Amino acid sequence: MAVSESEHRSYRGGAALGRMWQWLRWEAAAIGRSARRAAAGPGPERDVVTQSLKAAGAAAAAWALTGWWWNAPMALMAPWTAVVLVQSTVYRSLRSGVQQLVVIALGTVLAAGAANLTGDTMTAMVLVLPVAVLIGNYARFGEHGLYAPTTAVFVLAYGSYSGVDILHRLFESAVGAVIGIAVNALILPPVHLRSVRDSLRRLPEECADLLHAVADGLREGYGRQEADGWHDRARHIPAVLADLRDARLWTRESYRLNPGHRLRRTGAALPPTEWDQAWERIADPLVALMRTLASTVSEESPLRRLPDAAVAQLAELLGAAGDVCAADRAFLGGRGRGARQERARALESAWSAHGLLKRQLVEQDSETATSLGGLVAQSQQLLHELAPVEGEQPAQGGRPSHGDRSSG
Repeated sequence: MAVSESEHRSYRGGAALGRMWQWLRWEAAAIGRSARRAAAGPGPERDVVTQSLKAAGAAAAAWALTGWWWNAPMALMAPWTAVVLVQSTVYRSLRSGVQQLVVIALGTVLAAGAANLTGDTMTAMVLVLPVAVLIGNYARFGEHGLYAPTTAVFVLAYGSYSGVDILHRLFESAVGAVIGIAVNALILPPVHLRSVRDSLRRLPEECADLLHAVADGLREGYGRQEADGWHDRARHIPAVLADLRDARLWTRESYRLNPGHRLRRTGAALPPTEWDQAWERIADPLVALMRTLASTVSEESPLRRLPDAAVAQLAELLGAAGDVCAADRAFLGGRGRGARQERARALESAWSAHGLLKRQLVEQDSETATSLGGLVAQSQQLLHELAPVEGEQPAQGGRPSHGDRSSG
């Protein structure tokens, strides 16, 4: 039976609403997780709360000084400036303060000059705003370039372009900048070591959770929906790597011009950047493996579904690989020797399972061998990248040597 155009539009509208509702649920769940982590203990989420409260406090202090006590005519400029200068690092606060004061000064002077020259607000806006927007797009001003045209609009809209008004605007802005920078530098000055440690823990933790979830799913039965979900989770891991790189940059910057970093307990030394590079190499075959696994159950893919025996052996392999990642997480948690021993045993089990999986290739027809062969190759690369730096070798019959090119 033919479907009418109105029914088709209604179906598409319902599907769009369903996707929007699902997105809202995901966002609400993510916000809830962040709130629980902030309440549970120190971490990036609590750092965000701290910086937010500091920004609010700086704005309130700036208004109390300029608006409530001094009753300054341009008191609004002080909290407006202070709230945006409680940045993620003290160095960034100082740099942003200079940028913002320069931009505000340029916007104010341009607007006042045009207003005094033309004597008409509309004409002054037509002359000033194109120039102010161009100045705001100058790369050296960064995100604060936006304040050039907005300041010009405020000056012209409120008619505050006399010499006294200009001085008050700049003075109140400077007061707000000083308060914002002082609050950020003197009250719990931010040091981003926790962000690095959190990202370092998340990498092996998320890989372990994913690999264990896939192993359980393979044992219990899986379909396209489950496999696509595993692939989506694997594609999220490079985002954690990007967070780690950003966190290391933030950490280095947070020590610059920070008067309080020597008074903060930093804990154990961070792993070197070689750790990050190792997990980048681990993420690539993991994503590829999940993509191939999802393709074996996709109706559009030419890859054939795996036989039950291969699925069972792949589950053993991925479960052991997950144990390796879990041991890395435990090592970062300070378990040391015990974690290393667990890691060695798990890696040996993973290579043994891989050897059994590879032997199944010779028992398959060509189409099934194509599907299985891709997973064998990608899992071998994954285990190779998971191998310890010290070159620890599993028991005989486990990990193949570089010269072993046999398929069975």
